Amino acid sequence: MKASKFSDAHKAFILKQGSDRVAVAEICRMAEISQATYLNWKKKCDGLLPTEMCRLKQLEEENGKLKKLVADLSLDKKMLQDVIRRKL
Repeated sequence: MKASKFSDAHKAFILKQGSDRVAVAEICRMAEISQATYLNWKKKCDGLLPTEMCRLKQLEEENGKLKKLVADLSLDKKMLQDVIRRKL
């Protein structure tokens, strides 16, 4: 996936402007982002500090790796069970 050109601190600043009663269209125009991007950021990161955003990103990456590991192990288990069934 393409890396964002916005840092976590910049995202937090943009979201803070939204809580200061600035129009969403104006915020998006100044930041050069779409309203959909702004709303996705708001849904995911509203109220988080930049350090918390970084930690959230790390946890999501770790969760993805763990899910892949579980899927691989489940597949291995199924294959081994099929081998055992064939031998019996």
